[in-house]
Amino acid sequence: MIKAVICDDEKAALNIIRHFIEAKKLPIEIAGTAENGRDAWNLIQCVKPNLVFMDIHMPYMNGFEIISRMKDSKVIIITAYDSFEYAQRALRLGASDILSKPIEFEQLEQSIVRAVGWNFTGNEAVDTILAYIYEHYNEQIELDTLAELTFCTSSHIARLFKKYMGMTIISYVHKVRIEKSIRLMEEKKLAIKEAAEAVGYQNLNHFYKYFHIQMGVTPAVYMKQGRDEDAKM
Repeated sequence: MIKAVICDDEKAALNIIRHFIEAKKLPIEIAGTAENGRDAWNLIQCVKPNLVFMDIHMPYMNGFEIISRMKDSKVIIITAYDSFEYAQRALRLGASDILSKPIEFEQLEQSIVRAVGWNFTGNEAVDTILAYIYEHYNEQIELDTLAELTFCTSSHIARLFKKYMGMTIISYVHKVRIEKSIRLMEEKKLAIKEAAEAVGYQNLNHFYKYFHIQMGVTPAVYMKQGRDEDAKM
């Protein structure tokens, strides 16, 4: 389950986001709301959410000030101002997307997808499993745990997941791990072994195996190809 908070001084905006999430049964838990910047910052520090819906204009502290202090949460900016300058500043600070008021469901869903990095399937159980995988990909993920989480049998969720995602749960976990490892090597400049361990591979040979299955080359070759492409630009 994705843990989220909504920070907006307009109650209507708070309520519509909560309504859309609950009505569409998205795998998002609203862990709290705040109606001014000071309360928003305190809430974020306390809850440590995965996702923050953040209004720019709030009393005491604006959204930009709060985002500049944040580290790990994904942020979707909410604004009634259609300003290119605001958009540029928000993206420079690391916001995942910008949501314009009045908020519509399709717009909200697309913003969430861009922030969390995966599409909703429309199936509540599969969406719950996806949310769990993206939060716990670097841990040992057991089928029994997913079954308890979705109130289904292990065999049922295995079939359901493959139907909607086109691959087994374990294959999808490896896919997410490899994608995350690439980001760590490219953006955080981690060494191959460090990236492998960070995404959950204690055995380096297993990392090489699944990296090759996913990307068609070894990690070293993949990173060299990326550097060569950068050098050409």
